[in-house]
Order: sequence, then structure tokens, then C-alpha cells
Amino acid sequence: MIRHVVLFTWKPEATDEQKAAVAAELAKLPGEIPEIRAYTFGPDAGINQGNYHFAVVADFDDEDGYRTYRDHPRHRAVITEHIQPILETRAAVQFAY
Repeated sequence: MIRHVVLFTWKPEATDEQKAAVAAELAKLPGEIPEIRAYTFGPDAGINQGNYHFAVVADFDDEDGYRTYRDHPRHRAVITEHIQPILETRAAVQFAY
């Protein structure tokens, strides 16, 4: 299994509507990309200062499944149309478990 974890911070001018659109579009991906085995995401709970603003955790059977997701046109569209316009910083890791 491969787990993909990505963290975002949003630009200060990002609106609540833009942030909600990111979540709404991400929620559609498991129904459109069958290689996704598990998919969770959401905004930071605000417990600790200095955290990233939003996280995505996705699980795949193998590296090929992750690559299919990474390069899938719908996933790329979500990034281009919804995430990049409000993205300040991003961190990501993929690991086997």
C-alpha cells in the first residue's frame, strides 16, 4: 500500500468559497478515480498554531495506482482550477505501509 499525504497553506486572500470549492471538488475524486482505496481530507482543526491549513490523505494499492491518481485529468483539473489559485505552500510525502 502507498499512502500519499499532502498539506496546504492558503494565501491570505483565499476566500471561504474558494476553500469550500477545493473540498467539494476533492470529494468527487474517489468516484472518478477507481485506484483510490481510501481518501480523507479537511481543514486544520485549529488546535495548534503554525499548522498547515488543509490536509489530504489518500491510499493506493501500489505505486502505479498513486501515479494514475497523480496524473489523472480530473485530479490535475482540481489542482489547476481550484488549488493553485489559492495555494501559498505545499508539502507532500508518499510512503509504503
